[in-house]
Amino acid sequence: MPLPRTATTFTPPVMAARRWLDGVTHPADRPLLNVSQAAPVDPPPAPLREAMARIVVDDPDAHLYGPVLGLPALREEVAKQWSAAYGGKITPAQVGITSGCNQAFAAAIAALCGEGDEVIIPVPYYFNHRMWMDMSGVKTVPLQAGDGMIPEAQVAAKLITPRTRAIALVSPNNPCGVEYPAETLRAFMALAREHKIALIVDETYRDFDSRSGAPHDLFADPNWADTLIHLYSFSKAYRLTGHRVGAVITSEQRMAEIEKFLDTVTICPNQIGQRAALWGMQHLQEWLAGERLEILDRRAAITDNFPKLGAQGWDLLGCGAYFAYLKHPFPISSAELAPLLVRDSGVLLLPGTMFMPDDVPGGDSQLRVAFANVDRDGIETLFDRLSNLRF
Repeated sequence: MPLPRTATTFTPPVMAARRWLDGVTHPADRPLLNVSQAAPVDPPPAPLREAMARIVVDDPDAHLYGPVLGLPALREEVAKQWSAAYGGKITPAQVGITSGCNQAFAAAIAALCGEGDEVIIPVPYYFNHRMWMDMSGVKTVPLQAGDGMIPEAQVAAKLITPRTRAIALVSPNNPCGVEYPAETLRAFMALAREHKIALIVDETYRDFDSRSGAPHDLFADPNWADTLIHLYSFSKAYRLTGHRVGAVITSEQRMAEIEKFLDTVTICPNQIGQRAALWGMQHLQEWLAGERLEILDRRAAITDNFPKLGAQGWDLLGCGAYFAYLKHPFPISSAELAPLLVRDSGVLLLPGTMFMPDDVPGGDSQLRVAFANVDRDGIETLFDRLSNLRF
């Protein structure tokens, strides 16, 4: 008898890691450092919360069903700002608003793939992408990252088969943090177009990219819509994690297929969250620029403190946006090490085994640190605790 869809994949990693806290107490002089999840723990900034309160009271439409593909004004704002930022032409009809970026990915896969189709994803991968494809009957084809944790199009070319429907990239990357060079994304775009498959680019963390200007020129291609599917999340930029607002940008033809999925799953995105995202885009650019600088400073704190671990045989494989990706030197798997860190060091992070298929080597020596919710002092404390490990 076939397994239920949900039984074809693994337990959600963040939820599994939280169970390591059960029965563990942390002394007052060594509180838990939680660097396991890449989501802001602070609420939206006060001006946005005040705007949301006004929306709740004064906008009756915010409590009703809305268009399946999202608030027209928000779709127009995304099209306008993305066109300016990337130097291309994006129309509102090519923008769909989703219930978070995870749903944007799920909708894209539903619109692209049938049972037994394949999608190529660099490893280490974002585990929710793998989980959705498992539950969709889609085969995840792992693409080993190259130097600097950057995937290579020429290596991916060897993995394409008649069942391949897409290549999915995340930049800045989750879990590695690395920012894919523009030429890397351009090479993947050319490869996908050559084979008439889609290129999915998840830019959830684009607001925290260290580079000035557009991180790539894919939208400058006048024919971008024949190949590119772009994904985004408002959760990280405006701390709207609980309101579930994301976006997908693609051709109108693919958007018509995506609309079927969204109508069936959620009917419409969160109305208050959409209006909050729109207000944020129109009023919080200066605030968001400050948030970016703070995240970049925390990234710098990672590299400033890493020599404490480098002297003991650790490697910093990637760092950027919300993440640092580490390789530890110990003779035990990261799957065993991570729970021990909760008990012995007061650190909750995720092992690399959660970001890799079981049959692909490497994850057992890797660890992901999500540093967006710890300041410079917290990062220094983290590295002090890790540097005291002995096995």
